[in-house]
Amino acid sequence: MLAREVSDARFRPTRWREGYDQNEVDAFLDRIRATLAGYEHGHPVDPLTPDDVAAVRFQPTKFREGYAQDQVDDFLDEVVVALRKHASR
Repeated sequence: MLAREVSDARFRPTRWREGYDQNEVDAFLDRIRATLAGYEHGHPVDPLTPDDVAAVRFQPTKFREGYAQDQVDDFLDEVVVALRKHASR
């Protein structure tokens, strides 16, 4: 996975059912992008670990727009796999 793929990630918005807080997800995606960009340039600075990504929890939203939880969770599962590959190199 490349940093560009994180930038291109889009999640279905939710309104009347529970979702994840968009600002929290976006901020965490920024950290993932920075980690992957660091690996791409050969010098990650304070990189996230697969465990960091697996352990993250976002504030749930109801009655305001959030991101679809299943889509975010599936994407973060892919990020965990990618970070494990980087860690094993």
